[in-house]
Amino acid sequence: MITAGIDIGSLSANVVILRDDKITVLHNIRTGPDTCETSWQVMKEALAMIDRNFSVGSIDYIVATGYGRVVVPFSNKTVTEISCHAKGNHFFFPKVRTILDMGGQDCKAISCDEKGKVTNFIMNDKCAAGTGRYLERVASTLGISLADLGPLSLQTVKGPADISHYCAVFAQQDILLLRREGVHLSDILAGACEGIVKRIYPLLQQLGIRADFAISGGVAKNIGIVSRLEKKLGMKANIAFDSQIVGALGAALFARDFLLSGN
Repeated sequence: MITAGIDIGSLSANVVILRDDKITVLHNIRTGPDTCETSWQVMKEALAMIDRNFSVGSIDYIVATGYGRVVVPFSNKTVTEISCHAKGNHFFFPKVRTILDMGGQDCKAISCDEKGKVTNFIMNDKCAAGTGRYLERVASTLGISLADLGPLSLQTVKGPADISHYCAVFAQQDILLLRREGVHLSDILAGACEGIVKRIYPLLQQLGIRADFAISGGVAKNIGIVSRLEKKLGMKANIAFDSQIVGALGAALFARDFLLSGN
């Protein structure tokens, strides 16, 4: 039995292929301007990692998730990313009851039960603050790589700088002004990370945090965000070995369930 999940997000496209419930392939590429074309590209590259003769038809069932799920032409069914992140995190961490999915364009605080089924969620999608797109804008403005942003934010000199605007566009102006004033790079990055945590924390408070706690999505790779959020919550976050593939994994698991049930 071979099933696959494809997660088309605003910044990245991810594929997970399961063979008899074991992760066989995971693959990630940047989401391009043509979402449909991106879905074909990431799936073809993932299939080639198994065998050059493999095609989409070689997969028994495919579920698409993410904001671009409706334009994936080869999926058998679509499932929301909220349900997929709950199911994917439950696969890695069965005791998890609270999940924070930090993606490219929004954040979602999710509650799930002992089976990984969503019981409640709260979503912040009105502004890019607190998301991967915001962090990309900060890194680009300061001329550093996104991978370096988190570690550098922990190397403060005088403490986190005050970035008054949370909007990605106006925050860029604040950051440039701070840099011209000679504020240390790490202090600016610390201020940006602190601002994101301040935006995320109320979502979790409103939802109600139950142990165990997990973070998924691309922003979960940023140690500057994760460490500050853990400190504020007073608890350690469970994070999968690759936080970006959790949604696609959940979709692949749904594909398995649909196939077995005949739906």
